[in-house]
Amino acid sequence: MEDLSSRAVQALRNADVIVGYKTYIDLIRDLVKDKEIISTGMTREKERCAAAIDRAVAGQKVAVVSSGDPGVYGMAGLVLEMLETSGRLGTIPVQVIPGITSATASASRLGAPLMHDFAVISLSDLLTPWELIEKRLEAAARGDFVIVLYNPASKKRNWQIKRAREIFLQHKSPSTPVGIVKNAARDEELLYITDIENMLDFPIDMLTTVIVGNRSTRKAGNFIITPRGYSL
Repeated sequence: MEDLSSRAVQALRNADVIVGYKTYIDLIRDLVKDKEIISTGMTREKERCAAAIDRAVAGQKVAVVSSGDPGVYGMAGLVLEMLETSGRLGTIPVQVIPGITSATASASRLGAPLMHDFAVISLSDLLTPWELIEKRLEAAARGDFVIVLYNPASKKRNWQIKRAREIFLQHKSPSTPVGIVKNAARDEELLYITDIENMLDFPIDMLTTVIVGNRSTRKAGNFIITPRGYSL
């Protein structure tokens, strides 16, 4: 809650209806307890967006809630696409309010691992073919980007993080620093600093963000730093 922007808080206060995934609604429950709430479980994103659009068409002020930033693996794109498909884009006012995404929230806990060029890649193949994800991992690793991994593993899906590590080892040193952050900026936050060689020895799940350094990234005390290139 402390990392919500003032614009986001104001939007929630001004809304008549709050729409979102139940887990995310629970995080802001104290702010929206006097609002009408429409929440559904995972994988029902289209249903939530359709409900939000219906309420907006009826003249209500609607806030669609995402975790992190709504435009980074969030709901903003789906809302806009559904408005476009229905011919309502441009007739219903829409504001996309930025938030703090897991990449930057996790980076702040680790120090400064994103000070140079980085790529953000989701390992979930629910909506994106794995062949394409693997090409992106390969390209980012070959280009020496710092790489941020979203959705790295779940109980039923844990081979992708192992394959990602194999790809990293083809282009990065095994001693490249890796930061692992679970529940970034939330209760029960956990963080670990390790390297590519040992990264799979730590718990990684859907609530975890993994940041893999580039060739310049180094560990400094309890922090990870990717130098920007300033002369010291």
